[in-house]
Amino acid sequence: MSEVDVLVLDQTIHGMSTRNYRDVLRERLPEMQVELAATPSEYEELLPRARIVTGFEIDADDVERATNLERFVCTFAGTDHLPLDALAANDVAISNASGVHGPNAAEQVLAYVLSFARNLDRGWRQSDAGTWNHYRTGELYGSTVTVVGMGSIGGAILDRLEPFGVDTIGVRNTPSKGGNADEVVGFGDVPEIMPRTDYLILACPLTEKTERLVDEATLDLLSPESVLVNIARGEVVETGALVQALKTNELRAAALDVTDPEPLPDGHPLWNLDNCLVTPHNVGHTPRYWDRMADIMVEDIA
Repeated sequence: MSEVDVLVLDQTIHGMSTRNYRDVLRERLPEMQVELAATPSEYEELLPRARIVTGFEIDADDVERATNLERFVCTFAGTDHLPLDALAANDVAISNASGVHGPNAAEQVLAYVLSFARNLDRGWRQSDAGTWNHYRTGELYGSTVTVVGMGSIGGAILDRLEPFGVDTIGVRNTPSKGGNADEVVGFGDVPEIMPRTDYLILACPLTEKTERLVDEATLDLLSPESVLVNIARGEVVETGALVQALKTNELRAAALDVTDPEPLPDGHPLWNLDNCLVTPHNVGHTPRYWDRMADIMVEDIA
């Protein structure tokens, strides 16, 4: 049987059809055979013939059966859910979707920040109630914005903040690497920068160092006028401490695309707070997802 250069697994992301992913790859890689495993029988037939497989998950047993497999291109940014030992044992290289989310995630963060800066959360509530009532607003200009995590997403956020006339602080594991923030510090410096942070944006992976990074002590260091934005992982924030800070106005507001627990259950206190915006982990959604995954695939092959 002939070799399959690229096998697309039928693992839908953000409701977008993987047929579109296959079509984009066929257009971008005209010299290669690109197939979609849309049914169990197609998966069984095509997997052992594939040199490159792309999707967001694969079982360890299937890695063993994929005797032709050279590379797994994960359509998620994270890869810790994959059978890494099995992939390594079979000399299968791994790529991820790092970079796919930069523009869309950064735009959503800017939407959160600008909404709270201009008090549009109150504007929406008054509009829903049909109430014409003037209220005070603020400005983003002149604020200090701290971005925790300076990977592709954090970097994209910092790029888009530059025209707004804000001071930026970036937090990363190795501050000596620098970056596109006005000031770059390490995680050990987080307590020192919290008192001058107006907007705290979390865009970091979940690690031992970042789990519960924003706890009661960290929240106490923030100004009551500050805003928290979390697009990282829910566990980076101590939920109980956040609820308390929002309830007692020790924190101006929070925008959470990720929560702990997740999904956020019905009746959870966060749902009932006027100063908390919860979105259902959709910061990664973009109609250009498959185009950007194709960019990664083409770069990998090159």
